[in-house]
Amino acid sequence: MAKITIDYDKCEGADCAECADVCPMEIFILEGDKMVTQHCEECSLCEVCVDVCPNEAVKVEED
Repeated sequence: MAKITIDYDKCEGADCAECADVCPMEIFILEGDKMVTQHCEECSLCEVCVDVCPNEAVKVEED
């Protein structure tokens, strides 16, 4: 299973949402203006969310 962390000091949430747009497993969703994760057990560890985040706010690790 993956451990996905979002650094909210760096994350632009609804103003960006690049991670939600590219995640093939639909792990990232917006709750209001804040990006949150769901169903982390379904993460394939592809790290495309890490690659597209312009602020390096997303971190994916194998748990």
